[in-house]
Amino acid sequence: MIKINKGLIDPIVKQGKESDRKRKNFNFHPEASDPMHRMIHASNIGTYVQPHKHENPDKTEAFIILQGKILLVEFDDEGNITDHFIMDAAKGNYGVEVPPRHWHMLITLENDTVFYEVKNGPWDPSDDKFFAPWAPSEGDKECQAYIQQVLDKLDLSIPKN
Repeated sequence: MIKINKGLIDPIVKQGKESDRKRKNFNFHPEASDPMHRMIHASNIGTYVQPHKHENPDKTEAFIILQGKILLVEFDDEGNITDHFIMDAAKGNYGVEVPPRHWHMLITLENDTVFYEVKNGPWDPSDDKFFAPWAPSEGDKECQAYIQQVLDKLDLSIPKN
């Protein structure tokens, strides 16, 4: 049994703070070939997950918030926002499921955010994610401006710490 408690989460949060990517994950699944992937993610303000979708093979993704706040945004094929949801357990917004073939991204709204993800496996880096051509790649200098552009379109902001 793997227990999801402070003892498991605190080291992941610490590693996420220290990471250049401002995030860290912990995998419950033992191998990339596992048919169901389960992960805990610790994420901080400023992390960037490029909009992407899972298709061919189709994969459903579910996210459940454990602490903090994170925004999930869905897009159409041209990069227009079609839906969004702020996961925040304190407000009763516990999670979201993203169907296959839907462009989506996550924007962390609070440091030390932790969420649980479940996604179909297996993991093959050649076909796991298809990244949106209309958004900057992770590591590009335009990432933070793109995050701000998405937040502005949704009339949202990230609180200053």
